[in-house]
Amino acid sequence: MYDNWEDLEKSIVGCKKCKLCTGRNNIVFGVGNKNADIMFIGEGPGADEDRIGEPFVGKAGKLMDQAFKGLGIDRNEVYIANIVKCRPPQNRTPEQDEARACLDYLRNQVMLVRPKIIVLLGSTALKNILGEEYAITASRGIWTQKKGILYMPTWHPAALLRDESKKIDFWKDLKQVMSKYDELMSKTV
Repeated sequence: MYDNWEDLEKSIVGCKKCKLCTGRNNIVFGVGNKNADIMFIGEGPGADEDRIGEPFVGKAGKLMDQAFKGLGIDRNEVYIANIVKCRPPQNRTPEQDEARACLDYLRNQVMLVRPKIIVLLGSTALKNILGEEYAITASRGIWTQKKGILYMPTWHPAALLRDESKKIDFWKDLKQVMSKYDELMSKTV
């Protein structure tokens, strides 16, 4: 583990810990406020993210940005990362060995950011962070606390593109996040 961003970011340059490195254009490390109180964790980069080198810039990211705007969340004030840092072929779900290869990078990001709240976007983020026994359908919208961090599982924005009825749950979950954040901030004043 690295105790600073510079060393952590250097450590991933040229990473070849798994087979995803063979098809990548860019490592998609993370973006946002490195001291954020709220962190979002998704699955992995898609084609747009791989091309640009930033998470959530494609269609799903645009949808997430709309939700942020509606809730008064400044994208620059949160930190956004993914389970895997390289794009899986055809945007498939990352395989377990690929996720395991990247998890130390993500754990180090969480350690450096020290968020109060982590929003887990979709099943892959949920299972890799809280455990295989969790299912997104049963867990979304329900707070879990672990090692002093509050976790809110919700739908991945890409799922909203496939099933618009999930937008209502996603919105409600993010509203819960903002309410909890406001509650936490009022206690620290």
